[in-house]
This record gives sequence, C-alpha cells and structure tokens, in this order.
Amino acid sequence: MTLWFVFALMTVAAIFAVLWPLGRKERAPEQGSEVVVYKDQLAEVERDLAAGLIPAPDAEAARVEISRRLLAAAASEPALAPQSNLKWRRAAAVLALAGLPLVAIAVYMPLGSPRLQDAPLAQRERASNTNMAQSLENMVEQVQQHLEKNPTDGRGWNVLAPVLQRLGRFDDAVRAYRNSLTYNGESAERRADLGEAISAAAGGVVTAEAKSEFERAYALDADDPKANYFLGLAAEQDGRNDDAAKIWRTLLGKAPADAPWRSLVQTSLARVGGGGTMPALSDETVAASKDMAEGDRNAMVRGMVDRLATRLKQNGEDVDGWLRLVRAYLVMGERDKAMGASVDARQAVASDAERLRQLNDGLKTLGLGG
Repeated sequence: MTLWFVFALMTVAAIFAVLWPLGRKERAPEQGSEVVVYKDQLAEVERDLAAGLIPAPDAEAARVEISRRLLAAAASEPALAPQSNLKWRRAAAVLALAGLPLVAIAVYMPLGSPRLQDAPLAQRERASNTNMAQSLENMVEQVQQHLEKNPTDGRGWNVLAPVLQRLGRFDDAVRAYRNSLTYNGESAERRADLGEAISAAAGGVVTAEAKSEFERAYALDADDPKANYFLGLAAEQDGRNDDAAKIWRTLLGKAPADAPWRSLVQTSLARVGGGGTMPALSDETVAASKDMAEGDRNAMVRGMVDRLATRLKQNGEDVDGWLRLVRAYLVMGERDKAMGASVDARQAVASDAERLRQLNDGLKTLGLGG
C-alpha cells in the first residue's frame, strides 16, 4: 500500500509540473514599460504641434520614428492573454489533473490484475523461452509454406536446415540439408552439415551414412574442421583411439588460436588419451594447477614449456623430454614450433641409433612421423 501511495504522489507531482504553467495568470505590463513611454511621446508631439511649438514636417518625422520604436517594443513584450482564454486554460488544467488518474484507474481495473502476485524469475525465464521457441516455430512454418510453393529455392533450404536441427527436428533437418545440396550445389560445408544432422538423428552415433558424408566433405576440403572432427569421432566409436587422436592433433595443429571449437577438440583428444586442454608435463604440474584460474594456469604451463625447451637445447639426450615438448606445442595449437622441435630433437640424438628410433616412434604416434 505504501508503494502505491508513493506512486500516486509522484504522478500528482508530474501532473502539477506540466499543468501549473497553464493555470498561471499572465502579468500585466509594468507602467514603466517602453510601450507606455512611446505612447506618451506620441501624445506630446501632438500637443506641441497643436501649440505651434514645432513645424508640421518635423512633427510628422517624429511621429514616424516614435511609431517605429513603439511597434518594435510592442512586438518584444508578451501580450496579455484575454480573460476568456485564461478561464479555458484553467478549466483544462483542472480537468486534466482530475481526469487523467480517473481514466487510468477506469482502464486498469477491468483489464489489469492488481492482486496478481509477481512470477518468480525462473518462471518468467521459462515463459520467455517458450515464447521464443513459439516464435521460432512460427518462422519455420512460414518458411516451410514458402518452400512448398517454391521447392527449388536453395537459399530457403539453406536457412531452414540449421533452424530445424536446433529445434531437434533432425529428420526434417536431414531432408532440408539434402535439398540445400541439390539446389545450392556441392560444398564441403554442406556435406559436413548433412553428416552432422544424420549423426544427431542417430543419437550422436556417426553411422556409415554419416561417415560417408564426412568423407565426401573431406575430399572437397581436407581442412574442413567439422568433417575432421567427426571423422575422428567415428574412429573413436570404432575403437581406434590412436587414429582418432592423430586426426584431432592434426586438426588442432592447423586450427587458429581463437577457433571456437578448439576446446571441444581438446576435450575429445584428452578422452582418447591424446592430451587435454593443457599439456601435462608432469603429475606435479597437474596437481599444482588444479586450483588456479584459467589464465594463470595457461601462463604457468607456457612458462614450463619454455623452460623445457631451454633445457633440451642445453642437453638434448632426453627423448621423453623432446616428445613432451612436441606434444605440448601440438596441444597448444603451435604446429610450426612442434615441427621445429622435432627437427631439433632428431639432430640432438642423431648419433645414438636407439634414442633416434625411440624418438621417431614417438613422433609417429604424435602424427609427425617421416
């Protein structure tokens, strides 16, 4: 009740601020204003002319000049509002002051719900999400109606397919992607999108049909990230973890540092035992970094990688150390540095046949053999 009272006071204050000037009476011009002075001067000229004190031409010139000044002064001073207009303005002010709240109450009472309790935040969010989903469904229905009349509109199928997949309508998304390929032409991206939709329809399993689409996408563009990721996933699902790790390492090695899918590939690589989101140099390193912030942990790992590289340049006989360094660079997406480290490692152990064999075997496992 207190809140409503405060709102009422604020409303009344706002109305008074707007309407108060309408009800104010205009002040009459002061007696000493310029208009009164010039009128007195005109009267004085007439008196002097009648008394013969000034000749007629001079009186006419004086009248013209004073009249000009009188008009300018009259234009600069506010005019006094007629009494009838003032009465109407006051009536309008009173009517607005009393009428606006009454009209607001009369409209709100039949339409509003003053006793309705506020909905919890979670309930409002659910309602908002439901409305968004409904709007999306309506948009999809409109696009589908358009495509029924224009089935060869490749752009429409291209727009519709990802929306259907986002809504979980995977079978419809597969059909839309196929039509997109038919009417837009072949591309690695469309083939990979079709394979992803087929996998989603199969509950996340990369089926033979889906794998075929990813292979066709790879044939069109060997660097397509989606095709490479799902081909690695297919290898993992077939029990070929080493092949999956090799595919994902190669993908990370070519990936831009800010690629949005990098973390997904790193997580998948860790799942098959091929490295994680950070290069594990030792058990002590991992234990020490668990409670650190992401930025601090990355900085610590970067420092340890640099120190390891410096140590190996001074003493290059540590084959395990070289392999850890190469693996760290690959996980961090620095394939050029990994290649450089592998060359340095081979040069460092070139005189020891056994160490060179161990190094080459390890590099082959990391996808840098040959």
